[in-house]
Amino acid sequence: MRDDAALATDLRTLDDRLERCHGAANLRFVRDHSGHTRVARLYQRTPCRVLFPRSEPEEPLGVVLLTTSGGITGGDRLDIAVAAGEGARVTATTQAAEKIYRATSRDARIDVVLAAQAGSWLEWLPQETILFDGARLVRRTRVALAPEARFLGCELAVFGRAARGERFLSGRLHDGWRVSRGDRLVWADALHLDGDVGAALAHPAGFDGAGACATVIYAADDAGEQLGKARGLLETATSRCGVTVVNGILLARFLARDAAEVRRDVADYCAGLRAAVAGLPRRLPRVWLT
Repeated sequence: MRDDAALATDLRTLDDRLERCHGAANLRFVRDHSGHTRVARLYQRTPCRVLFPRSEPEEPLGVVLLTTSGGITGGDRLDIAVAAGEGARVTATTQAAEKIYRATSRDARIDVVLAAQAGSWLEWLPQETILFDGARLVRRTRVALAPEARFLGCELAVFGRAARGERFLSGRLHDGWRVSRGDRLVWADALHLDGDVGAALAHPAGFDGAGACATVIYAADDAGEQLGKARGLLETATSRCGVTVVNGILLARFLARDAAEVRRDVADYCAGLRAAVAGLPRRLPRVWLT
């Protein structure tokens, strides 16, 4: 029998021989003289692609990102950057759930950089990330906001494929957030699961058998004033959830055994919050409905 060190060396050697991808999407939006938001910069590299579906007149400019590979695995990397210039209004989402396949030894990496200038409204509303058993993902999301910019963002993680009877029992997930206003870091957060992930997810003092979790943040000058409205939006939620204000960030968390339950509650909360704080229609991008 080969020992663990020899097996790990074999896996790293195998990884080095496999083809990996390094996709990228870099977008910048500005507000033109007529008050409309338009694209000022667009760069995309396979497997990342950017779509611009028709936006309703009362909605911000809609952007849909997708990966043509159908998912990512160990050694793959995606670099995503979305910037909203002064006064621009942008809603960025993904075409479908992102699948993180089983890895041999290396991490998949997703780096997301979001920036919003004064007077802008930026929404980052990707659909859920599904972690296959054995998946390894390091995702870092950095948000840079100017004073008077407003940002609504979410992330959903699904622990396995319930329809196939699969759970995310081993592998790695590191999901980190850093939000700054001006030159000041105002919020940092990280979820880290490694090794025997199944035990951590099953522990009654931790995830208590949850099949999915989600985080939603609203960062703006008026974030602290929206706590009452946010709590009202959660009154009909069926997942375990709560909302609070941390250093000027309106922070909501969701947890449930059923991933569909988390998705539904997050969608209802985000739709209601954008309507309450920005006067936008109480709905999410259409791709969330497919």
